[in-house]
Amino acid sequence: MPTSPIDTAAPLFQPHQLGSLTLPNRIVMPPMTRSRASQPGDVANDLMAAYYAQRASAGLIVAEGTWIAPLGKGYAWTPGIHTPEQVAGWRKVTSAVHAAGGRIFAQLWHVGRLSHTSLLGGQSPVSSSAIQATGVNVFAAGQDGTPGFVQASAPRALAVDEIQAIVDQFRQAARHAMEAGFDGVELHAANGYLVNQFIDSGANHRTDAYGGSLENRLRFLGEVAQALIEGTGDRTRVGIRLAPLTTLNGCVDADPETTYTAAARLLGELGVGYLHIAEADWEDAPHMPLAFKQRLREVFPGTLIYAGKYTAERADAALREGWADLIAFGRPFVANPDLPERLRTGAPLALHDRDTLFGGGARGLTDYPALDAKAA
Repeated sequence: MPTSPIDTAAPLFQPHQLGSLTLPNRIVMPPMTRSRASQPGDVANDLMAAYYAQRASAGLIVAEGTWIAPLGKGYAWTPGIHTPEQVAGWRKVTSAVHAAGGRIFAQLWHVGRLSHTSLLGGQSPVSSSAIQATGVNVFAAGQDGTPGFVQASAPRALAVDEIQAIVDQFRQAARHAMEAGFDGVELHAANGYLVNQFIDSGANHRTDAYGGSLENRLRFLGEVAQALIEGTGDRTRVGIRLAPLTTLNGCVDADPETTYTAAARLLGELGVGYLHIAEADWEDAPHMPLAFKQRLREVFPGTLIYAGKYTAERADAALREGWADLIAFGRPFVANPDLPERLRTGAPLALHDRDTLFGGGARGLTDYPALDAKAA
């Protein structure tokens, strides 16, 4: 799949200042679950270190979703950042990326209701409300170790003291991320996971301080964001991923433009470093209007990252128009470890093997060659 070469003077290849971090280009590798963590223990490993180091030419890497506590896990073989062994495993990854000249944030993840009892030691998943994500499957391993997708289990609603305990877990996870050598953290508040289950009106039927009004539905988001600022010690090292229109995994809001404009304003007041906006990218997905993007720019003073089937040309246009500062390229980074160079030169983009996305070993993870390796 060839692309057109981009002038190196184009915005996509200009540096960007993110707090005290200087990003050499505006290209982000976003978080993508690959389910390669070592067992037992869900520990990041040498294979994952090689994978991320291969892609260190990105302006910023955001590592795959990493669960903050045992009840936050929702997919088999995904890494955690809860135990000393997990922190040590991630230190291998960050060291490899830094040695290759890159910058990497941890994406901190609590899946909430998007889990299965088999992943949680027999416990039920937790959520803002006891509403099952009907028709939503999660990746789990059977008793014989064979992976597959199963219907997410019915959740129970969190008590208020449990909510505060999860805020504390996020704070501790941010501390662990900094101990592991990450340059910062990103909160996964999108795609139907726990924070999103509080934000969106269709998933939150609470009648206490965490439900009902928009202010209440955003309370958990604000508390977790503040905890991450405290955990990292630097608000510019905190990013938040939001998905205003995706309706993924059963989370739907009655008025997403109002809800997410208010969320962006709240996060701007807290001073977080960036918002990472995931646009819906499936066929017939809802379109995110330009006016909505411009509104987010007006209320959020920090860096804005957009992700969603961007080409180099679309990315360059977004940066020139000013409503985006960085652009994330997801699937292209799977099969193109040197994606920035390919975008710059217009070289063909390799296609990924869908059968190797989740689970397995090096095949489909670290065996995609860079351009210079192919030429050799």
